[in-house]
Amino acid sequence: MFDNLSDRLSAALKKVTGKARLTDDNVRDTLREVRKALLEADVALPVVKAFVQQVRTAAVGQKVSKALNPGQQFVKIVQDELVKVMGAAAEPLKLAVQPPAVILMAGLQGAGKTTSVAKLARYLQEREKKKVMVVSADVYRPAAIKQLETLASEVGSQFHPSTPEQKPLDIARGAVEAARKQFADVLIVDTAGRLHIDAQLMDEIRELHHALNPAETLFVIDAMIGQDAVNTASAFDMALSLTGIILTKADGDARGGAALSVRQVTGKPIKFIGVGEKTDALETFHPDRIASRILGMGDILSLIEEAEQKIDKGKAEKLVRKVQRGKGFDLEDLRDQLQQMQNMGGFGSLLEKMPGMGGLAQAAQQADMGKEFKRMDALISSMTPAERRSPELLNGSRKRRIVAGSGTHLQDLNRLLKQHKQMGKMMKKLKGGGMGKMMRGMSGLPGMGGGMPGGMGGMGGMPGGLPPGLKKK
Repeated sequence: MFDNLSDRLSAALKKVTGKARLTDDNVRDTLREVRKALLEADVALPVVKAFVQQVRTAAVGQKVSKALNPGQQFVKIVQDELVKVMGAAAEPLKLAVQPPAVILMAGLQGAGKTTSVAKLARYLQEREKKKVMVVSADVYRPAAIKQLETLASEVGSQFHPSTPEQKPLDIARGAVEAARKQFADVLIVDTAGRLHIDAQLMDEIRELHHALNPAETLFVIDAMIGQDAVNTASAFDMALSLTGIILTKADGDARGGAALSVRQVTGKPIKFIGVGEKTDALETFHPDRIASRILGMGDILSLIEEAEQKIDKGKAEKLVRKVQRGKGFDLEDLRDQLQQMQNMGGFGSLLEKMPGMGGLAQAAQQADMGKEFKRMDALISSMTPAERRSPELLNGSRKRRIVAGSGTHLQDLNRLLKQHKQMGKMMKKLKGGGMGKMMRGMSGLPGMGGGMPGGMGGMGGMPGGLPPGLKKK
């Protein structure tokens, strides 16, 4: 997410490192690069101009604080301005109305609107403990109603049935009545999308908005179409008075132009950001955390929240007790750890949220760690329970059976066993305590030790190698 913008800004900000004072001269060159980086990220020109001017005004003439060198001071100024551009703070949904609180979803076809309905339903059920009903008023797109019904079943929300023969307004009114009778807290209404803005679409959704008087009217934007998405949001806002934005497909957008433009252009807050295809891949949009990610500083708070939501605490505690009792770390434990990591978005997603790990995150994605994890899982699944508990049983004939059953190669199995052995050593060090031991042991993690796919040699082949503390001792 925002990889290209992050790389360009990081390179630009290095220009002021080591300067004794932030002056007009040494800031000018840096801001020129910042301006280019933002324009290449497809940020709207008025937003770029205002941003650069604000940074220049804040930076020139400032004395270096005791705790920061000029480069850090300048980065702090850029970060503060990025936060202002995207909104000072996260803005939650305003659902404190007489139930059911109606959320009207609008957007163009292909933006991920129906999927976002399901994601939002799951988010409200799991995070806000709301009883949610969903309904599709999209009577034009083939299978749109069936798609939402399937997704509703997947996330466990109530589904109000509708048919293509009904009028959208009748569908919506019927859903409101059904939501009242079934004591739903929230009703999410999925509306029809179009490939472009047209009068019929605007009239229909304006009529729905007027009849439903929704608590929230959210516009779903595909982050990958940049400024066009922002312009579309502005047009919808004139017709509907939007209350917020959901930015989808942000995980596939290396530029970030929509995220940096939409608040300034429309005046409407980004409330959620979609970061994957699964129904749990929806995050509250925190401008300060996104700014930190863009500048390569990580996002520890989001990482902690994600861990709270997605890590199986029972399994984690069981593993800790097992290690503390001195029992070995077997291949079943390794598979559990890989699955937990995949549940949190994969290895690249974890690294992206850790300070200073942006480069490693990109390397992990390029090396396709997800594919590597699937291969490892297939190998472990092809073993018997006894072999998973005691890898030393794996002789030549057993190994040949395992690779044949998993559709892999002998070198894949040997690499897996080596990584398991390294992680086992790390667990022994953790038993004795000490952060230093843990950091030295992290080279045993898949992708951090010698097992990184693509011959990356534990990432030591990357520019600068591993960060201090993660290098092999």
